[in-house]
Parts: sequence; C-alpha cells; structure tokens
Amino acid sequence: MVKKRGKPVSFDAMVKFFMQAYQIPTKRDVDKILKGMERIEGQLRTLMSQTPSASRKKRTPREKSEGNATIRVLEVIRKRKDGIDVPGIHAETGFEDKKLRNIIFRLHKLGKIKRKDRGVYVGA
Repeated sequence: MVKKRGKPVSFDAMVKFFMQAYQIPTKRDVDKILKGMERIEGQLRTLMSQTPSASRKKRTPREKSEGNATIRVLEVIRKRKDGIDVPGIHAETGFEDKKLRNIIFRLHKLGKIKRKDRGVYVGA
C-alpha cells in the first residue's frame, strides 16, 4: 500500500508557526512598541517643559531653631560638671530615647563627651 501524503505545507506557514511557537516579534509588533515609546517620550517632553526647573524654584526660608539636636544635648551634658544620665537629658530636651542614644553615640565617637559611669555622661 502506498501512503497518502497530507497537504503540502508552505514555507510561509512553517515560518509563521515557528515565530508563534518561539514568540519571536514581528515587524508589526516592533512598530507598535516604537509608536508607543514615541508617544510616551512626547508626553515626557511636554511635562518637562511645563514644570519649572529646580534653579527657578524659590526656596522658602526656614525658621531658625535654637540649634540642632546634637548641640542642645551637648550643652545639657556640659552644664552638669558631675555628669548626667539619659533620663535627665530626656527631661531637659524632650527628645525620644532612640534619638538620644544616637546623639550620645555620635558625641562619644567624636570625643566630645566621656562616659563617667554606665549611663552617666560628662563633657570632654
């Protein structure tokens, strides 16, 4: 018996099948993406031209504070010749524990304060 051959497959159909199977983009797909990118770039250009640049913006002056937190804590510690503990610093400055711990660590690292006892600090 002779085997019957199926429909002959065209080369174009075979290429189309492989492009779909391996998700290879076509020229139409690439053109569609490029058109979308050009649209987005145009929108970005219009937004950039509408918003003033950073050099044109006027800065609002900040209110002068009594000094930053580190300076305030250092002054409190230096006032007490015999030393002060963290609750005492907290009572005078009103800063939270985490902030005080960070400031005290930084001041000790810089050598501006010394540890007299555990939790008691004096000015260096």
